Amino acid sequence: MQIFILKGKVHMASITGTLLNYEGSIAVDPRLLKAAGIVAGEKVHVLNFNNGRRFETYTINGRPGEVSLRGPAAKLGRKGDKVIIIAYALATEKEAKKYRPKIVRVNGRNQIK
Repeated sequence: MQIFILKGKVHMASITGTLLNYEGSIAVDPRLLKAAGIVAGEKVHVLNFNNGRRFETYTINGRPGEVSLRGPAAKLGRKGDKVIIIAYALATEKEAKKYRPKIVRVNGRNQIK
């Protein structure tokens, strides 16, 4: 049997902007994605700490320091909101017991602490 486990996350990033007229996604600084083990195009859950909303989308490479909501997701947060970006993976129970997720904590400018 396989189970979903936490693969990696970017913890408490600040939304730097929104762009409604765009195909849905979240643009994230590529350094943050790499550090969290998340690849461009990967499905993620986004948890908005400010308003409690939680949604799924996919990642795209953004600019340095960027975490922006695009497309319909742009209506689920606003500039300055804190978000947690989470990626999951399938693993056997044996693999899950050994796996350590990559957790990336950032400062107010979305730089790795």
